[in-house]
Amino acid sequence: MALNFSVLKVRTISAVIFAAIMIGGILWNQWSFFALFTMIQFGCLFEYQKLMRIIVPIYAAITKFHQWGIIVIGLFTTVALAALPFAYKGVSLTTYATYSIIVVAVIILLVELVSKKINLKALMVSAVGIIYISVGLSLIFPLRAIMSNSFIGDIGYTIPLILIVTIWINDTAAYLVGSLIGRRPLSPISPNKTWEGTIAGILISVLLVTKIMGQYIPLNERSIFLISMVAAIAGTFGDLLESKLKRLAGVKDSGAMMPGHGGFLDRFDSILLATPFVWLLIQLVY
Repeated sequence: MALNFSVLKVRTISAVIFAAIMIGGILWNQWSFFALFTMIQFGCLFEYQKLMRIIVPIYAAITKFHQWGIIVIGLFTTVALAALPFAYKGVSLTTYATYSIIVVAVIILLVELVSKKINLKALMVSAVGIIYISVGLSLIFPLRAIMSNSFIGDIGYTIPLILIVTIWINDTAAYLVGSLIGRRPLSPISPNKTWEGTIAGILISVLLVTKIMGQYIPLNERSIFLISMVAAIAGTFGDLLESKLKRLAGVKDSGAMMPGHGGFLDRFDSILLATPFVWLLIQLVY
């Protein structure tokens, strides 16, 4: 796969702007972090539904209430897992959001029953979307909470930043190495990806993140190594999963949110799978 410099230029410019927005949202404060990932979750879930309407014909027939009701459930999921420090009459916002998820889900079922448009396959597709996107991505909020009350203040951004920077470096290194020396395709699902690029991307990202970020954040190198390794490997599978969905839908990109990179799902496919696996690592090891 030859290196296309015109494509690389577009990708680089849009990636710099994208990175500035992401870094700002992650580092500024808890609220910018919440707003950033709520927006990302909305975009990803919207594009997932668009792909599913192509892949699963029956899903194209769901009611507008079903479609937007699922997006509302996704937004309430982010609120529930973000554990925002708000309460009303002694009840936390997390509790209200959890109950709201149940209420909206019941209303969707009732509307579908009354309109006689209920379809178990369509409901299953929606449920998978909530788990894959809303729950998967929203687990980044518990990751942020881990170091939010450290002895040097709120540095809850540490683990999410390790995860995201690892994926960025992995994607970039895999693209560059694969373009320059890649020979063996990684999978028929994504023919432009090569074994050479994939292996180099994982190794380079884990090495750089462990050695460089280890110098500036209060986390030992072993922990950084494990987090970045899990993020790089799971992120690669997340990329392949989204490529499979696009292949089934017969589209090149899931959307047009970012020039040279595609839509929300194209840009955040790796994070969707890496986040729950890093969260699981933290639960099992630490």
